Amino acid sequence: MRIGLLVIAVVLSFFAARLLQLQGLDPKSYADMATAKDVVELTLPAARGDILDRNGVALAGSVNGRMIIADPLRTADRAPELATLLANELDLDYFRTLEKLRRDGSRFQYIARRVPAATAREVLDKVNKAKFKGLSTENEPIRDYPAGDVAANLVGFMGTDEPLAGFERSFNGHLSGKDGETRYTQGKGYRVPLAENSTVKPVDGQELRTTIDRDLQWYTQKVLAQAVEDYRAKSGVAVVMDTRTGELLAVADAPTFNANKPLESDEEDLGSRAFSDVFEPGSVQKVLTAAALVDAGKVTARTRIKVPPQLQRQDRPINDWFSHGVLRMTMAGVIAQSSNIGTVLAADSFGKRALHRYLSGFGLGQRTDVGVRGEARGLLPTPERMTSQNKDRIVFGQSLSVNAVQMTAAINTIANGGERVSPSLISGSATTDEGLEVGSDHATRTRVVSQKAARETMLMMERVVDDEVGVAPRAQVPGYRVAGKTGTAQRVNEECSCYDGSFSLSFGGFAPADDPRFTVYVVIHAPGVDGGGGSVGGPAFSKIMARALSHYGVPPTGGKPNSVPVEW
Repeated sequence: MRIGLLVIAVVLSFFAARLLQLQGLDPKSYADMATAKDVVELTLPAARGDILDRNGVALAGSVNGRMIIADPLRTADRAPELATLLANELDLDYFRTLEKLRRDGSRFQYIARRVPAATAREVLDKVNKAKFKGLSTENEPIRDYPAGDVAANLVGFMGTDEPLAGFERSFNGHLSGKDGETRYTQGKGYRVPLAENSTVKPVDGQELRTTIDRDLQWYTQKVLAQAVEDYRAKSGVAVVMDTRTGELLAVADAPTFNANKPLESDEEDLGSRAFSDVFEPGSVQKVLTAAALVDAGKVTARTRIKVPPQLQRQDRPINDWFSHGVLRMTMAGVIAQSSNIGTVLAADSFGKRALHRYLSGFGLGQRTDVGVRGEARGLLPTPERMTSQNKDRIVFGQSLSVNAVQMTAAINTIANGGERVSPSLISGSATTDEGLEVGSDHATRTRVVSQKAARETMLMMERVVDDEVGVAPRAQVPGYRVAGKTGTAQRVNEECSCYDGSFSLSFGGFAPADDPRFTVYVVIHAPGVDGGGGSVGGPAFSKIMARALSHYGVPPTGGKPNSVPVEW
C-alpha cells in the first residue's frame, strides 16, 4: 500500500506540474496554440487609386477580382483531384497546388491571386458541382489598363504584389493606400459567430491625374509606330508639349507594350525611351545656338556669312551635309539650309562660358524631374572640359547628348518667347516615393533669351519648311505657319564609345509660328533607309501637329510666312 501510494503521489505531482505550467506560468501562449488552428487572418487589400489622363479618363484602374483560398484540413482528402481541376482552370502548377492543398498544420493557403471575378465564379461552380470541400474566395481588386498600350511607357504595370514600372512604381505610396485586415475563428469551414472576430478596414489609395491627353497620345503612338515601321527603324520617340504651360500632352515610344500583358514584350520596350535614352541632337541644336547668338547681340537673321566649301579646324575639317562652293548666306540661310560651317563661323564670337550658360539655361545637361524613374541627364561639357574642338561641334549638335523630353522643352523655350517653362507630366501636385514633389503646380519659369531674340529665331526656323529655300517642306501643316528644325546625328555605340554608322533623324518645331500653341519633337533612331530629319521626321511631325491643332480647335492665325532673305 505504501508503494502504491508513493506511485500515485509521483503521478499526481507530474499532473500538478503540468497544470501549473499551463495555467500559471504561460497560460496565454498555450491558449493561443489551442485556438490558432481555427483562427484565420486575412489581408483586406486597399483599392488602388486610378491613374487618369488630363480629362479624367482612366489609363489604369482596378476591377473586381477574387483570391482563391484553401483550408488544407478539409482539402487534403481529395487533393490530387482538386489540384488537377484548379491547375487546368487557372493555369497553375499542379505539384505546387497539390502541396498547398495538403499543407499539414495549416488552415489557410493562397491558391490563386487576383483572379477575374467571372473566372473565379466559374471555378467555384465546378468545385461545388464536384463536391470538393475547403475552397473559398475573398475580394481582391485587379489592376486593369483599359487602353492597353496607350501611355503604357509612362503608366507602367503591376506585378502580383508590387508595382514594377512607370507611374505605378514612382507613385506607389500615393496610389496604394493602406491594406486592412480581418481575423476570425472558424469551425468546420464556417465562421464561429461568438468567437474572435475583428476587422480593420483598408484605406483606399488616391487617384493620380496626369497631363496626358489619351486621344492625342493614341494618335501620336500610331503615327510614330507607322514611321518606325515604314523606315525600318530601331525605335522612335515623339513628344507633344503645351507651349504655354509646359504640360506634356503626349509622350510616345515605339516599340511599346500592352500594360495588361507586359511579359509578352521585350524588356527594353517596357520603359520610356523619351526619358532614358540619350543621343546627340544634331542640327536641331543649331536653333539654340542661333537664339543665344541673337540674344547676345552677335547676329541677326540677316547677318551675312561667307560659307566656304570646307572649314579647317583643329585635327579634322568640318563639312556640310551637301557639297558646295563658296556660299553667301544670311544667318537665316544657315538655319534654313542647316549649314554646319555657317553655324561654327557665326559662333566664333562666342566664348565657351557664354555658350555653356545659355545651353544650361535651355535645360541641357539636367534632368527634367517630372516623376519618371530612370531619366538620363544627358551630357553637356563644362567650360573647363570644353575644348575648342568640341565647342565647334557642340554649336551644331555633336559632342553633347540629350533626352527627347529635355530637347522638347529647349525648343519650346523659343516658342514661348524665350522663357523656359519646366515640363510636367502630373496635373496639380504629387510626391514620388523618393520624396520629389512634381506636377504642374510646381512648374518653374526662367528667362533664357529675350522675346526679341526668340522671335528672330522663329523667323529663321520658319524658313526651314519653305518650299523653295528650306530643307523640310514636308513638315508643313496646311493652313498654318510652322517653325521648325531638322536634325541628323550619328549614333554612338555604347560598347566601343564610337559612332556605329547609324543615325538619329529628328524634327522639332512649333505652330502656329507667329502665335505658338504646341511644340512637337519627333526622333527616329537608326532607320534602315537613307534620308534626313526633314524627310523622315518631318512627315510624322506634320501629322501629329495637325492633329493637336485640330483636336484643341486652334485656328490659323491668317498670317503669311516670312520672307527673310537666306542669301546675299
